[in-house]
Amino acid sequence: MGRCPLTIDSNRLNQQVRVVYERVARDPASRFHFHTGAAYAAHRLGYDAAALAALPAVCTERFSGVGNPLRIGTIPAGGVVLDHACGSGMDLLLAARAVGPNGRVIGVDLTAAMRACAMAAAAQAGLLDRLELHEGTFEDLPVADASVDILISNGVINLAPDKPRLMSEVVRVLRPGGALYLGAVAVDRELAAVARGNADLWAACIGGASTEASLLQLIDDSGLEQARVCERFESFVGTDVDRKFHNRLHAYGVNVHAVKPHAIASRDMSA
Repeated sequence: MGRCPLTIDSNRLNQQVRVVYERVARDPASRFHFHTGAAYAAHRLGYDAAALAALPAVCTERFSGVGNPLRIGTIPAGGVVLDHACGSGMDLLLAARAVGPNGRVIGVDLTAAMRACAMAAAAQAGLLDRLELHEGTFEDLPVADASVDILISNGVINLAPDKPRLMSEVVRVLRPGGALYLGAVAVDRELAAVARGNADLWAACIGGASTEASLLQLIDDSGLEQARVCERFESFVGTDVDRKFHNRLHAYGVNVHAVKPHAIASRDMSA
């Protein structure tokens, strides 16, 4: 799956995403189409409960990822990590602790309230000295070319209306030899056009989700190599998504690993 259908207005979709995640930031205990919080992250996604307990609640309570990209591979000490749509900053701060005092983490997010939570959490955790936080979109990352060792992303690619362009940005900012640690929503069959054209379903993480095969093809088409699904998670069990699509569509989380080759061929991502 490439660009979103013409029935989706990308500006309207981005606004809908902002509305949903501003509400998560304001009231994380409210009911959403997806799970939130540290207990969900530990029990469903395999995060270390003790590591989460050591982080400020302002970030862990608002966590709404679908996978666990930090389980995919090593975060190098002294490295540069970009958290692509970092939300309230839980993965970002875990990465900041992993890179150590000589490393750097960069968070980019569309939603002002989530960025405020991430900044507050970083200050409380004493990690501001190794962290940058920027406003930005999927398709236009405010990050220099070939400047990132590891790009982590958790539950984001399914929200992007132009996935090839998103992937071209991922490739642009990764250094040769750098890696993508991706947590994403997967579905067991392609969605009908009416679902693809529903902005509410996109903001609920489902309307823009891909099958595993389509997701791996998208990554391969971007020029990244060695793309593989490492782990699967039942991220939506017990949610409204599960109840609405029960026995008709299986939505779940996946961890995907891919690497930027040292010499990458130019590919046409506009198709």
